[in-house]
Amino acid sequence: MFRVIFEPDRGQRVPIRVWARSIAPDTVRQLQKLASREYVVDFVAAMADAHVAEGVAVGTVFATERTVVPRALGGDLGCGMSAVRIGAGATSIDRGTLETIVAALGRMIPTGDAVHRGQGVAVPDALFAAPLSTRSLEHTREALARRHLGTLGGGNHFLELDRDPDGGLWLLVHSGSRGLGAAVAMHHDRVASGGSDDPLAGLDVETESGSAYMSDLRWALDFARANREALAMRALDVIGNALDVTVEARIDIHHNFVANERWFGRDVYVHRKGAVAVRAGTLALIPGSMGTASYVVEGLGSEHSFGSCSHGAGRVMSRKQARSVIRPEALDRAMRRVVYPSKLARHLVEEAPAAYRDIVEVLEDQDDLVRRRIRLEPIAVLKG
Repeated sequence: MFRVIFEPDRGQRVPIRVWARSIAPDTVRQLQKLASREYVVDFVAAMADAHVAEGVAVGTVFATERTVVPRALGGDLGCGMSAVRIGAGATSIDRGTLETIVAALGRMIPTGDAVHRGQGVAVPDALFAAPLSTRSLEHTREALARRHLGTLGGGNHFLELDRDPDGGLWLLVHSGSRGLGAAVAMHHDRVASGGSDDPLAGLDVETESGSAYMSDLRWALDFARANREALAMRALDVIGNALDVTVEARIDIHHNFVANERWFGRDVYVHRKGAVAVRAGTLALIPGSMGTASYVVEGLGSEHSFGSCSHGAGRVMSRKQARSVIRPEALDRAMRRVVYPSKLARHLVEEAPAAYRDIVEVLEDQDDLVRRRIRLEPIAVLKG
């Protein structure tokens, strides 16, 4: 269940509902700045994985009646998760096969800052047919789409093989809209701020600039989903060279987006940064860290959070902190049961399990928002 923070003397207009059992003071300050804005209605929700970030804290959910706030979503518009259940039995796969698969994925899929070389890859016609709001954005799309589609990115983005309690094998993908979404986000943030340094400047959806933002955002979400699909298809090709593969189920969700939804008897624009929409009965994904379990969950549709839940376990260390205190040897020990590109251990310490919250505690903190359905244990992971 949530607790409430409401301190009008700090400028709050609406209360903050917090699902995290512990939350850092700097995260609370970010939430309070948002809760002071005139366009926010009802409340601000801080999910169980809330932590400080640029502009708006990760794990923030809020609604407005006619304002959209570009910087509230961060730069990776449509970042999200997909999962594919593969028919191959996870219990019969030996470590050598997993090492072969991870090495092949590393060769076939650009990670980190890498993109496709040369002419790039084929892009679905629909992603070029939809107009963008400026010629500059369309030129950026022409330049980047073929090189960025089907690339993983860095940070907490990953490809992962997991096993479920029945021995089923799952492919998990965490990625977003790459450089295209970043270009869309940057353009509309400049328009919203109008040259000011206001990180929470908004656009009226009933104006030309607000309408343009929503149109471009929809396109960025489509590109993000197509990117995850392309990553999954390439990964399944690689896995299929080592195992029999049959796709049995798919889930795909965004966690950086705005959606027009109806809550409390009126239409509102729900902003979710690092948060997932979980209407009653819908399935979603909540990953842990690269060395801990992830979960398929079922939404309970709680109006207390605008039908939202956390998008992951949430960081307890910044990347800088993790690099300063976690040694590559400690990461290797934590990952002893999971195949990963250990040659990158010095770089990947910022993604070590110790840098994240306990996923079970995060789920316990939001048991009024989601119901656990399937526990997925990682057996191999690719990060860049």
